[in-house]
Amino acid sequence: MGDSSLCSQHLLSNQETLPTAAAAASAVASKNSKKLSIIPLIFLIYFEVSGGAYGEEAAVGAAGPLWAILGFLIFPFIWSIPEALITAELATAFPGNGGYVIWAHQAFGPFWGSLMGSWKFLSGVINVASYPVLCVDYLKLVIPLLSSGVPRYVAILLSTLLLSFLNYTGLVIVGYTAVCLGVISLLPFIILTLISIPKIDPSRWISLGQKEVKKDWSLFFNTLFWNLNFWDNASTLAGEVEQPQKTFPKALFSAGLLTCLAYLVPLLAATGAIPLEQKNWVDGYFANVAEIIAGKWLKIFFEIGAVLSIIGLYEAQLSSCVYQLLGMADLGLFPQCFSVRSKWFNTPWLGILVSTLITVAVSYMDFVDLISSVNFLYSLGMLLEFASFLWLRRKFPTIKRPFKVPVELPALIVMCLIPSGFLVYVMSVATGTVYMMSSILTVFSIAWYFMMKFCKSKKWPEGNNAGENLDEEDLE
Repeated sequence: MGDSSLCSQHLLSNQETLPTAAAAASAVASKNSKKLSIIPLIFLIYFEVSGGAYGEEAAVGAAGPLWAILGFLIFPFIWSIPEALITAELATAFPGNGGYVIWAHQAFGPFWGSLMGSWKFLSGVINVASYPVLCVDYLKLVIPLLSSGVPRYVAILLSTLLLSFLNYTGLVIVGYTAVCLGVISLLPFIILTLISIPKIDPSRWISLGQKEVKKDWSLFFNTLFWNLNFWDNASTLAGEVEQPQKTFPKALFSAGLLTCLAYLVPLLAATGAIPLEQKNWVDGYFANVAEIIAGKWLKIFFEIGAVLSIIGLYEAQLSSCVYQLLGMADLGLFPQCFSVRSKWFNTPWLGILVSTLITVAVSYMDFVDLISSVNFLYSLGMLLEFASFLWLRRKFPTIKRPFKVPVELPALIVMCLIPSGFLVYVMSVATGTVYMMSSILTVFSIAWYFMMKFCKSKKWPEGNNAGENLDEEDLE
């Protein structure tokens, strides 16, 4: 009881729920390191979710300008705002590394915390693997040698290692790098918008698309979903943030406003300034629009911006994966060695190494079905996250919440049901291959939990034990 009481005192000062000795050690290491301030956190959230309007072109191609504009105007209220509000409340109530893993752990116990962590980690790290590939795909436009064969494989490997090393140098460095990358990658869209203003014909905005082009609603909703997702990822970094109870809500609001404007303003400019050729609206078409409106120079600027955006996406999402593993180690859901930090940069080096190795391995696979499968797992994780949020409101009604969604439980249930319905729809249209791969990865995740439980019972290797859930009086 002495260790539990000591740990509770440490946790209650920040309303954290990392009930292990490793958590306390990790917190001490975190206190001794430089913390993320609000501006770097805003841009890390921005890159977790968006990284710019690169990729939104498919919405126009799938359904036409009017539906695309309405989608990026309305969908944030259906999906992004509920997810951001939940993140703001829970990240400030439980501001420890691990984020949504802590929430599920406290709501339903260690099994569900572990399952949440496995689902989210697999979806995150395999998605991260796509970014070095995309980066090389852009570089091959300048260096054709990188198009195939050994040079391409070497380029993917080197770019992955280089980007991971930047992550190793520290979260503050990554945060300010994200600020620079964000500003530069947004500049092409600002220039495009300004040059487009005299050419805009508002009647083009109300076009439902060309009659000869069939609507692809599956592509349309998937484009919206994937461009306005991952608001909760930054919660895994909460232990590294300066005054998270105050900083997180402000950062989420600012990043949300930046993200919505970054999507809507270029979309309005591009669709209003040129005649609609709907079949041309595929990923990467903004660069062609830039060439049509302003010339070759702006197209090149767009391609440079896309590469910088990809780098920002990689850094932000790798950071989320790495600090999630650290949080899981603090909770006893992963080996304790994953909470050990580098002596030089105070970063969780083993998490970075393991995540990088998985990224490299997946980068060389044909991972279309694998990406679809981990997206399915992410959807399962989000359903568990909504359930955790609602249950924590009921389980700990009097816990101190520095930010609280200002409605009662019945309204919160309705708020969560709408995006949950969308998640169920996304999962229902998955292929048989996706169901099979998702099942295999989930079985692996369950096996991992029981293996960790068995190893801890035998004390080999000796490590931290997952603590019991705190009672409500401990959290008051």
